Amino acid sequence: MAKLTAGQTMPDFTYDTPFASGRTLTETVQKVEGKTALVFLRYYGCTLCQLDIRQFAREQEKITAGGGQMLVVLQSDPALVAGEMKEGDLPFDIICDPDQKLYKDFEINPAKSKLGMVDFKTIGKMKQAKSAGLEHGKYEGDELQLPAVFVLDRERTVTQAHYGKKVSDVPDADTLAAWLR
Repeated sequence: MAKLTAGQTMPDFTYDTPFASGRTLTETVQKVEGKTALVFLRYYGCTLCQLDIRQFAREQEKITAGGGQMLVVLQSDPALVAGEMKEGDLPFDIICDPDQKLYKDFEINPAKSKLGMVDFKTIGKMKQAKSAGLEHGKYEGDELQLPAVFVLDRERTVTQAHYGKKVSDVPDADTLAAWLR
């Protein structure tokens, strides 16, 4: 496959969460009247990802106020994530992709080097994560993985495609809310 752009249809896929298996993208996007954001991060042990997940959970009402929903995709094993939280801890599902199939299918590429994935915003987020008391967990997947966000309508048509250039290049709650309207 190739990088996704607005106007294309995201292929259907089956996925597992830490608490359920065999769900499909098609059934998931049709659960709401609005749009669905798929936010691809790195893995659950990553402190920057933990920070983003916490912020998305805190601002979920704002993000989904227009009738949409969001899902977070991680390169994490479902059992590992299930060991870190219980069902219902988050107001959105985590899609577990430990083999990085979706990352590869949609060409969400890793950075070429550790230096290539960091910028001043990343350093700021690292400081935030540290002040929040977040600690790095198990390393999973590709440590150099960059993020991406796709917003889909109910027919899986991509309305927004954002490929992160740095590890911190993840849209904030206000941007996600606007994209889901």
